[in-house]
Amino acid sequence: MTQRSGTLSLGAFLYPTGHHIAAWRHPDSPAGAGVNFKHYAALAQAAEAAKFDLVFLADGVGTRGDDVDFLSRTAHSYQAQFEPITLLSALSSVTERIGLVATASTSFNEPYHVARKFASLDHLSGGRAGWNLVTSSSAHEARNFNREEHLAHADRYGRASEFADVVAALWNSWEDDAFSVDKAAGRFYNPAKRHVPHHKGEHFSVQGPLNVPRSPQGHPVLVQAGSSEAGKELAARTAEAVFTAQQTLADAVDFYADLKGRLAKYGREDNELKVLPGVFPVVGHSESEAREKFEQLQALIDPVVGLALVSGLTGGFDLSAYPLDGPIPPLPETNASKSRQQLMIDLARRENLSIRQLYQRVAGARGHWQLVGTPEQIVDQLEERWRHFGADGYNIMAPVLPGGLSDFISLVLPELRRRGLFRTEYSGSTLREHLGLKRPAHPAQRAAITSVAAPAIA
Repeated sequence: MTQRSGTLSLGAFLYPTGHHIAAWRHPDSPAGAGVNFKHYAALAQAAEAAKFDLVFLADGVGTRGDDVDFLSRTAHSYQAQFEPITLLSALSSVTERIGLVATASTSFNEPYHVARKFASLDHLSGGRAGWNLVTSSSAHEARNFNREEHLAHADRYGRASEFADVVAALWNSWEDDAFSVDKAAGRFYNPAKRHVPHHKGEHFSVQGPLNVPRSPQGHPVLVQAGSSEAGKELAARTAEAVFTAQQTLADAVDFYADLKGRLAKYGREDNELKVLPGVFPVVGHSESEAREKFEQLQALIDPVVGLALVSGLTGGFDLSAYPLDGPIPPLPETNASKSRQQLMIDLARRENLSIRQLYQRVAGARGHWQLVGTPEQIVDQLEERWRHFGADGYNIMAPVLPGGLSDFISLVLPELRRRGLFRTEYSGSTLREHLGLKRPAHPAQRAAITSVAAPAIA
C-alpha cells in the first residue's frame, strides 16, 4: 500500500449541548445552549484557535412529537436551536479564519434561496462558507411544507441532483470581474460577463441571474452527507467534501475507494473530494477516566428516549411493541435514510445487540464512529483509518459541550501534532485553502482556456 503523507482535516460538528443524546442533562452543559450565541461564539473561537478546518451545523426543519405517545418520549430530548445560516452569519463576525458549514435541505428549499444565502455568507466571511446538501426524510418536516409525506427516496435524489445544478449555475451568474463599478462611464457591471441560467427542468424553473456577485471562493464549498447508492453518485458528481459514517476500518476503506473510484467518469480527480467521517471521541488522561466520563453520560439516558432514537434511526418504525431486551425485528425497506437504517441493522446483527443495547451503543454517535480512551489510543485509531485511505480527516462530534471539545483540543490535538498529522497554523484564509481544494474557475474562463488550447483545424 502507498505510504500516505501530509496532514488530515478536522471539523468541529457543533450540536447545542453535545452529541450524546443525554448531553443536555449533563451538569456541565448550559441549559439554553441552542439559543445562546455566546456559547456558540466561544466554541467557534476555541476551534479556530486550535486551527480546525471548519465548524459544522446540522439542521432539521421540524420537531418530532405528532402523537401523545411519541410526544411523551421526545419531551425528554433536546429540541431547540438556532437556524444555522443565521447563526453562521453571526459567527463570521467573531471569527477570522475557520470555515463555516451549514446544512440546507433540497427537499424543503428553493435553489435561488440556498444559492443566495450561501453566496452571501461566503462574502460576509471572506471565503469561508460551505453548504451541506441533504435530502429530508421525515414526515414531521414534510408537514411544515404543505405535504403529508416526504418524497420517495429516488424522487428526493432526482430533485437534489437538479437542485445542485441550479445552485451551481446561479453561483456562476457573474464572472469574477463582472462588477466594474465604473462611476465615470456610468456602468455598474459588464454585460458580457453576466450569465443568466434560464434553467427549465423536471423539478425547477429558474431564470436567474443571482443578485449576489461571484463569491470569494468562486463558490462555497459543496458538502454532501448521503451514503446510499444515489447519495454516493450525487457526491461523486458534485461534492467537494462528504460527511459519512462507517463503524469498521474495512467498511471505511471500502466506502472511500468506492466514492473516489466514481470521480473519473465525471472528469474529476481524487483530490477534488475530501471524505470526512464523523467521530465521537470520549478522551481521558487514562482509559479508566475516559470510561468513567462515558458511563456518566450513558447513565443519563432515559429508556423512552433511547427507544425513540433507535426507532428513528431504523426508518421511523415504532419498536415500542417489542421487548427492549430482545433483538431488532425484521424491518421492511424504508423511505427514510436508507444508508443509516442499513448501518443500524448491520451493527445490531454483527454485535448481536438487543434494542436496549443498540440504543446504548448509538446514543452518543448516532451510528458514527465512537472512540473511548486515552489521547494515544484515540490517535492510534484515527491515524490507522487515515493512513489506510479510509478518511481524509474527521468531523469531531464532542460528546458534551463545551467540555468534550476542550478535551479534544487539549489532549488529542497535541498527540496528532506530535505525529505530524495536524497543522500548527493556518496556511490560508479560506475554507478551500484549509481543505486543499482549488478555487474553481468560472465556466466562461474554462471555455476560453479550452478554446485557446484546442489545435487549429486545417
